[in-house]
Amino acid sequence: MDRGKYKVMAAIDVGSNALRMMIAQVKPDGEVIPMEDLYQPTNMGKDTFAFGRIQVQSIHDTCDILKGFYRLMQDYKIKDYRAVTTSGIREAENREYVLEQIRIRSGLEVEIINNAQERFLMYKAIRNHMVNERMFSEKGTMIVDIGSGGVEISVYNLGTLKFTEYIKIGSLRLSEVLADLQKKTLDFPSIMEEFIDSRIDFLEEILPQFKINNFIGLGGELKTISGLCLSEGGNKVPNFVGKEELKKLYSKVHRHTTAQIKEEFGLKKNQAQILLPSIILFNSFLNMTEADGIYTPMVSLRHGLLADMVDERYDVAGRKEALNNIISSVWHVGKKYAVDEVHSAFIEKLTLSMFDQMLRVHMLGDKERLYLRVASILHDVGKYLNHNGHDIHSYNIVRFLDIMGFSDEELNLVANIVRYHSDDIPDLSHENYRVLSPSQQIVVSKLAVILRMAEALDISHKQKIKDIKISKVGNELYFDIAAREDILLEEWSFNSNATFFEEVMGNKPVIRRRG
Repeated sequence: MDRGKYKVMAAIDVGSNALRMMIAQVKPDGEVIPMEDLYQPTNMGKDTFAFGRIQVQSIHDTCDILKGFYRLMQDYKIKDYRAVTTSGIREAENREYVLEQIRIRSGLEVEIINNAQERFLMYKAIRNHMVNERMFSEKGTMIVDIGSGGVEISVYNLGTLKFTEYIKIGSLRLSEVLADLQKKTLDFPSIMEEFIDSRIDFLEEILPQFKINNFIGLGGELKTISGLCLSEGGNKVPNFVGKEELKKLYSKVHRHTTAQIKEEFGLKKNQAQILLPSIILFNSFLNMTEADGIYTPMVSLRHGLLADMVDERYDVAGRKEALNNIISSVWHVGKKYAVDEVHSAFIEKLTLSMFDQMLRVHMLGDKERLYLRVASILHDVGKYLNHNGHDIHSYNIVRFLDIMGFSDEELNLVANIVRYHSDDIPDLSHENYRVLSPSQQIVVSKLAVILRMAEALDISHKQKIKDIKISKVGNELYFDIAAREDILLEEWSFNSNATFFEEVMGNKPVIRRRG
């Protein structure tokens, strides 16, 4: 409902260990004012990580809680909401049944998001919380988000995202996977520490180059950890857990069982179960950096969801900043696969120029422009494996990438655009194209043909084109080219793709040399 200049929205996190909902007032300038913040524990993640399927009783309990959330939303007359779920349901073999039961019984449509989307939402949560902080502009900032199923790592340097990784060693997953070993040893924390080190040792060669001085922690019962450090006489700085305080807390809980932790610290069972693995995880990552502690902004996926909803509805400054971080992460992937950076940057520039000048021809929007931009940067990653048939290799690489903010469906669209940038054109005999919906096929074909035309104009990889102007006369599109030198090869390649372009766009492309 609207209250003057405010709009009321809801963000729901159907998590592995708990169900959470935040209701907030949102201003047009992007300010978010929380009104309600609800929490209820759940066994869904425990079921998934232990059995591979969510048990019937857990489904019933979850639906009942979410039905209560929905009733509260109705009391507030909320129409704008977003409900997401992560690894707890995403990795369950019966996830479709669970989501359908939630939809029917609670009235809520819950969206499964992947690790890249979750990381992007958490970035937005931190961005809004730290609007006056300078950590992102300084050298070496690492964000470690410990979830129930896995750990998200993001490294920023001089304000841009340089490295991301997702590792399946979440706090609840560790407890469930290693549960049998706990019965066989009196020093279970050391076994857990060894297991964690075996999964993150590859970072020891990567992280030093970033000289990480700032460590931001999220999730992993960090609120509980911070509170325990404070009660022990440490944690003097607000929103900060010092390295030594964390080590002291680790020493204290090191030999405690879950039952003992629950009893001594007055925690709920689900909190006690993940406290020890969370402390070990934070300690292990912190030891890989030069930071003297963990900055704890105390933001959550709910905050990120609300920030994302604000970005979608209002033209706030954060939208551009978020886009820049996506592109920065994409370039990181391109460099990893040794793309020709000069060529890829030139193709990126050409495709965006064509897209913007042809808006009335292709009738696509900002999301499709982003897909094209990402495809332009990554179109040649397949050459890392083999120059022959590199378009197919590029498709296979991009399809399984982890690009911040991209859903699996969006990533598949980008992979298909990349697939058709070179020799083949989209064909229903290709399974990757046939399984797309008709509207997706049109998007892929339109963006692929723009990428092909840009590629044709730099077939020599010499960046001969200085400028391009596109004008429409009747059913012909004139591409007026200003070039540094002879472009006979580029003209031939451009004309070779003209028939496909005309089929897709409905206009005949005509290349003309200017000057």
